Amino acid sequence: MTLEHFVCNRCDREAEGKTVTKFVNRENNTLWRISADRPLMKRGRSDNQRKSQISSEGRGTYEQKLYRKQGAGMILAIDIGNTNIVIGCIEGEKVRFVERVSTNLSNTELEYVVEFRTLFELYHISMEEITGSIISSVVPPVNNIIKAALEKLFQRTPLVVGPGLKTGLNILMDNPGQLGSDLVVNAVAGLQYYGAPIIMIDMGTATTISVVDDKKNYIGGMILPGVKVSLDSLVNRTSQLPRISLEAPKKVIGRNTIDCMKSGIVMGQAACLDGMIERIFDELGYEAPVVATGGLAGSIVPYCKRKIVYDNELTLKGLGIIYNKNTEG
Repeated sequence: MTLEHFVCNRCDREAEGKTVTKFVNRENNTLWRISADRPLMKRGRSDNQRKSQISSEGRGTYEQKLYRKQGAGMILAIDIGNTNIVIGCIEGEKVRFVERVSTNLSNTELEYVVEFRTLFELYHISMEEITGSIISSVVPPVNNIIKAALEKLFQRTPLVVGPGLKTGLNILMDNPGQLGSDLVVNAVAGLQYYGAPIIMIDMGTATTISVVDDKKNYIGGMILPGVKVSLDSLVNRTSQLPRISLEAPKKVIGRNTIDCMKSGIVMGQAACLDGMIERIFDELGYEAPVVATGGLAGSIVPYCKRKIVYDNELTLKGLGIIYNKNTEG
């Protein structure tokens, strides 16, 4: 049913030009039914609906689930890394924005609240549009601070990727519990959007490579020193090498110190990825699509000889998939 114009008579909320059947009045948490032939009517919830509330686990009330299923809301996805925190809003399968802020162990929950609200204002997203949130993290000291910040913002507990949360991923590791949540999230997104087999590269503080075989099993991967970690170590442990920007030289064979360093760090990392991919193919016995993500992948992937798809939204997409797996039904 396409609506021309309806206004809730309690909160003055409007629905224009959208296909809508229900929406939530967040001021008093009541559910309203929109009808084309009569004014907005308040619908009381049954006892069964009240029992279905699972807000204590951060999964949303009955009304919040319905609100999201109608396509009216979005979720806030946060990936906490050692260097940066990746933040994005997901509406359906669309990522509205991807931004990065520095991971700061000394920040308080209020400081993170301010950062989140600033992003919402920058992208013209109102707080009422956010129906839930989810976190993945490899920095445990920051987890509770971010979690408290989100609770202060939305009065709901976010989901946290970890034991007890459904991912749908079959992990064939010696100790599956040791697998980083960021790698789990990337693998979930890789399977959903690119299929199996799939190789995923995440270039952040460390460069990680994850492998999912043709039977959709996560079978392992590699951890390499990150691009900037390598560059910082080189500069800090030498007397005459300067700090440089992370950009490719005009030629592979450098003719001055700066270009030699740029070639080594950019072309060297690209060649490393090419070599690792080739070795993975040899061990698997077949080739697989390769997708890369992470803040530094955009600087390295273009110089690889192997075909690598750059997907800056991969981790956020994975968080969206996991959120839906744990809130639907």
